Amino acid sequence: MPAEKKVVEFIVEGGRATGGPPIGPAIGPLGVNVAAVVNKINELTKEYEGMKLPVKVIIDPETKSFEVEVGIPTTAALILKEAGVGKGSSKPDVEKVGNLTMNQVVKIAEIKRSKLLAKTLKAAVKEIIGSCVSMGITIDGKDPKIVLREIDEGKYNDLLKEK
Repeated sequence: MPAEKKVVEFIVEGGRATGGPPIGPAIGPLGVNVAAVVNKINELTKEYEGMKLPVKVIIDPETKSFEVEVGIPTTAALILKEAGVGKGSSKPDVEKVGNLTMNQVVKIAEIKRSKLLAKTLKAAVKEIIGSCVSMGITIDGKDPKIVLREIDEGKYNDLLKEK
């Protein structure tokens, strides 16, 4: 009977995993090549450099083979990356720290779609904009609450058509 696969999960910074904690101590005792696992994680996460994202390493203790699965970054991490800012506003009602275009919001909604509760692209976009409200991020230079109202009024219907 084959040994059961071991699953180890981490939150890593894209493209910057190392053999130190938490990865090395967790997988080293399982007999896999830690450097190979770290290299694979970095290869799969390099496009998310600087963003924290969930990673799952599935190890077969008998063959010492492994698979790496990369999860989707948080909505906040995607918003910050697209807006090019380090962190959200501590006073989002008065202090705006960044701006996204509506196309960037749609892109984030499409990336996160499988993890959102939203049934439509329009609803997914509204969910992302809701996060922008609490982070002090404007949309096309406007308060996100105004953009939500414009979506409800049908202003972005062409952009938000299901593909």
